[in-house]
Amino acid sequence: MNLSPQIAIIGGGLAGLTAAIHLTKSGKSVLLFEKNTYPKHKVCGEFISNEVLPYFEELGLNIESLQPTHINKTTISVSSGKSISAHLPLGGFGISRYKLDNYLYEKAKEFGCQIIHQQVNEIDFSNDSFTIQTENNETFQAKVVLAAFGKRSNLDVKLQRNFIQKKSPWLAVKAHYKGNFPNDLVELHNFDGGYCGVSKVEDNIINICYLAKYESFKKQKSISDFQLNVLNKNPKLKAIFENTEMLFEKPLTISQVSFETKKQVENHILMLGDTSGLIHPLCGNGMAMAIHSAKIASVCTIDFLNEKINRNELEMKYAKQWNFNFKSRIQMGKMLSKLLLNPVLSNRMMKWLLIFPKLLPFLIQKTHGKPIK
Repeated sequence: MNLSPQIAIIGGGLAGLTAAIHLTKSGKSVLLFEKNTYPKHKVCGEFISNEVLPYFEELGLNIESLQPTHINKTTISVSSGKSISAHLPLGGFGISRYKLDNYLYEKAKEFGCQIIHQQVNEIDFSNDSFTIQTENNETFQAKVVLAAFGKRSNLDVKLQRNFIQKKSPWLAVKAHYKGNFPNDLVELHNFDGGYCGVSKVEDNIINICYLAKYESFKKQKSISDFQLNVLNKNPKLKAIFENTEMLFEKPLTISQVSFETKKQVENHILMLGDTSGLIHPLCGNGMAMAIHSAKIASVCTIDFLNEKINRNELEMKYAKQWNFNFKSRIQMGKMLSKLLLNPVLSNRMMKWLLIFPKLLPFLIQKTHGKPIK
């Protein structure tokens, strides 16, 4: 096979599929590589800030057709169970990656994106063009490559990205449950060595996803032991697990989740979504940031292909806009994570939040953006 699209997108998650839809609707030829098939569950908090809705509407995407939950409240607790609740300034919606990614995949195909279900093993840049090689030794040429292959990949190793050289202390666990839980609420519960998010998605399903330090996790024999002996020390979490039933045969896990700083452009490739930088999940803004990064990359790429800017300007413009929109959010997320994971500081923070409850919506605003237009 020897296709030569204008744009190749590596990875078919939120960022990759959104960029594919944007670019194909703009009349550009796009080839997307995704090693997995759809639909597929992913380790994810599955809460999306409403900031993405104007952009989705602009792309002709009808998220309401997926029957998401509408979330406008949050509750946060420290490991003792002491908690505070607040209204979410912008609000959001709950939708599973199983349903959302498949919807975006079908839309991308409908709008004309070509999709190849193979893993990409090599990306080389020379003579102002990219050569892409897949696991089946097929090669493809493209003028622009957008990388949206997630938190970590074999390509990170091939590109010798700095963060991939370091071991990360984090792992994440996610499963779907049935039980009673409000449709309009997202909860964040702290425990020793991590924190857990709980919210509803479509079809009355509860998504429970937590991030934990590996050092804390490995002391237990299994995920169920970790839940029993660590998570359940927070009475809020204990009550949730005791009153829900898991729908998965077993939880999904992902290890080596890295929050190290990443470059937004590597070897002339534009990095999107988690590939470009990861915000701590406690902020509930990772999915919206991935979608927003797709818009930034798409607009810059269209300008480049329409010869309004050269390649150097393309790369500089994308990195500048990415940092303008996301850098401070990621820094705030790191700071809040350190506070929550320190028992003394998290209890102090809770005391201050209880005294000054308006601080919580303010902190939430600092990790979220304005509606994407």
